[in-house]
Amino acid sequence: MKTSALKTIIKEAVKEAIQEELKEILLEAVKTPKVITQPTYTAPVIENKAPIMPQTPTMTAEAKREAYKNILGDTASTFTSNSIQSFQPQAGMDVANGTLPAGEVDMSQIAGLMGK
Repeated sequence: MKTSALKTIIKEAVKEAIQEELKEILLEAVKTPKVITQPTYTAPVIENKAPIMPQTPTMTAEAKREAYKNILGDTASTFTSNSIQSFQPQAGMDVANGTLPAGEVDMSQIAGLMGK
């Protein structure tokens, strides 16, 4: 027997077996009564308990003062009102009203900003 003839016989036999199995499966599906179940919803039970409030640690004024001293460390002892620098804005510039000093910006600078 040639291999091509054997191959054809095997293909037909497999095809027949698959068709028979599919027929049986479909017949079972048709014969079996369908049972439709709907899921039931049960509402969660809510007990009448007082809401749990998160407890935040409370500190006395003295404890807060000590905490800030620890955070600032040695720096706090050297700070005085003389350490503050005064701000002197440049003349001709009003940032609040939109007036900026005259000047030119190169297009390559603008392109560099846009590229980012």
